[in-house]
Amino acid sequence: MHPPGTPASEATTGDCANCTLHDRRGFLREAAAATVAALGAVGVHPTIAGALPVRWVSALARVGAGPTYPVPATDGVQIDRDNQVILVRWQNTVYAFNLSCPHQNTALRWDEADARFQCPKHHSKYQPDGTFISGRATRNMDRLSVRRDADTIVVDVDAMYKSNEDQAAWAAAIVRL
Repeated sequence: MHPPGTPASEATTGDCANCTLHDRRGFLREAAAATVAALGAVGVHPTIAGALPVRWVSALARVGAGPTYPVPATDGVQIDRDNQVILVRWQNTVYAFNLSCPHQNTALRWDEADARFQCPKHHSKYQPDGTFISGRATRNMDRLSVRRDADTIVVDVDAMYKSNEDQAAWAAAIVRL
């Protein structure tokens, strides 16, 4: 049976020239374009989207105002976009940072090749411990209060320390392993 208004010749020959079916390549091309657009919307440059050297994580649970994460086994960077947290283990120390650059609140990126954070908007650069290196920012990355509870790291997202306002609290917002 063929749809009403379809000539019998099309129904018998199987000709689907007027159908809106997509071939596999077209589908994959559209899916890739949608993926690049989605990554661009969250601040990932399309040329590095396939080679991100960071782990995207979600919190294990929440303790009060703070998400919890497993203690990182090795040096590296973990980004939790849902909670706007960057968790870093660097040289046996764990840091938690606000995801936004202190200059104009753009999501920071980790540059594995240079072992540093960089703001994609104005190119401010930071060491793995959040110390400002260069760029338009005028201070270090904002640290979040962090503590160890057995095999987890608890981050208090309501306790953010700015190095230019409370240097002692900023310096103390670490967990030594």
